[in-house]
Amino acid sequence: MKFDKLYKSIATLGFIGYLPVAPGTWGSAAGFLAIIFLKPGDLWLLLTSILLFILGVICSDNAEKILGKDNTHIIIDELCGYFVSVLFVPKETAFLAAAFFLFRFFDILKPPPIRRLEITIPGGLGIMLDDVLAGVYANICLQIYMILSKMV
Repeated sequence: MKFDKLYKSIATLGFIGYLPVAPGTWGSAAGFLAIIFLKPGDLWLLLTSILLFILGVICSDNAEKILGKDNTHIIIDELCGYFVSVLFVPKETAFLAAAFFLFRFFDILKPPPIRRLEITIPGGLGIMLDDVLAGVYANICLQIYMILSKMV
């Protein structure tokens, strides 16, 4: 009760989660802008992603109790998933944009086992895991592209 407003604010990334159209995409866009402006190193980004995941599990679990199951206003998972998609990828606009579209593609399409994670794991852990896995899928695509582009 005491921290409800704080949990909700963090899980929805403040006002961003309340934007009327496609709040998840706006959450990913927040991650895109953060990476563009901060240009973090991969170690910093990895540590931030881990901390963001832990914070996201706690806050989205509590926010879900307030806002309802799988509420679209909860978007901290999209921020974390996007950060995962750009780990160990050049922080150049083209790669960051490709990561954005790939992450959104996998997050929306939810290929196996992403949808299963979302359905079978309850609460904040389930909310965060499916987006992290979508970020991993996007990252794998970019890693394959980088390997293939070096071969040509």
